[in-house]
Amino acid sequence: MNIPHHCASLALCAAASLCAVTLTATAQTPPATPVARTSPPPLAHMATLDYRLQPRSIAPGVWVIEGAVDDFSRQNGCNIINTGFIATPEGSWVINTGPSFIYGQQQRRAMQAAGVATGAGKVQQVLNLNLHPDYFFGNQAWADVPTRALAGSISGMQAEGGAYADNLYTLCGDWMKDSASTPARQPIAPGSFTLGGHRLELVRYHGHTADDLVLIDHSSGVVFAGGLVFAERIPTTPHADVPAWLASLDALEAKLNTVALKALVPSHGPVYPDLRGLHQTRDYLRWLDRSLSDSAAAGLDMYEVLATPLPQRFRGWAAAATEYARNVTHLYPRYEQKALTR
Repeated sequence: MNIPHHCASLALCAAASLCAVTLTATAQTPPATPVARTSPPPLAHMATLDYRLQPRSIAPGVWVIEGAVDDFSRQNGCNIINTGFIATPEGSWVINTGPSFIYGQQQRRAMQAAGVATGAGKVQQVLNLNLHPDYFFGNQAWADVPTRALAGSISGMQAEGGAYADNLYTLCGDWMKDSASTPARQPIAPGSFTLGGHRLELVRYHGHTADDLVLIDHSSGVVFAGGLVFAERIPTTPHADVPAWLASLDALEAKLNTVALKALVPSHGPVYPDLRGLHQTRDYLRWLDRSLSDSAAAGLDMYEVLATPLPQRFRGWAAAATEYARNVTHLYPRYEQKALTR
């Protein structure tokens, strides 16, 4: 995603008027479809500002709502994020809330329509897995529920939220109607939790941002990897530290080798029942790190680096041309400085 510029704040009164929604899983929630989709998610409908969100059950009590595998655009409503929820009779967690107030509202309605009924299983909390805007701009629609993130992510949301809003209004137009930056309100610490029979673990990594939260559901085998993992899409790098990111991917893979993995949910891109998204992300970052380092050592300027063609294996990924250009713009000055220091 682009790192946005500067913005005007908006009132949050619309969020306060939302009626409270409580959720509980139905008696049985077997997976309705395979973990990997057989067709892309439905396209957003611009005329009615309908994201056409379709939650999919990928394990008992665990759901994912997939965004477009693409770059931000008005055509997709700037919805390129994967969100999700874990719903049990004893309570529910929501993971990420999308790029806008409208998304957050429709996310709540989609959760009810996906075989999750109103009742005793209240939403206990909303989790934002990092500081980027499509992880938390839908928080506005969850004003009656605790919204949580790592402390460093909350600080980043507060510092950059206005700039995010300004850029999203420019990129997304009417989809941002009544939206305002609404950072998570309560910090959460990594650790182990129990939710309606699900044994959950929150693990902090860093590299994609300074604070990357991963949610592991040991009971179902579903992992929400947040921004550490992209699938079939060039990774975004506005807050990236590539060597730290690579180290975190190695640590995450070692961690997941101890999990009976059923589904790895990336921040962007398709859900797979294996580690291929992690492997794709690591492959690209290793190439990018080596390419930028070699280019800096050879004294190439940024324009020459931008003209470097992507390897064939990455060219078919979503946002290849635009995101690679952003990668170079974000990261190359650091590699130049390091080469000069040497």
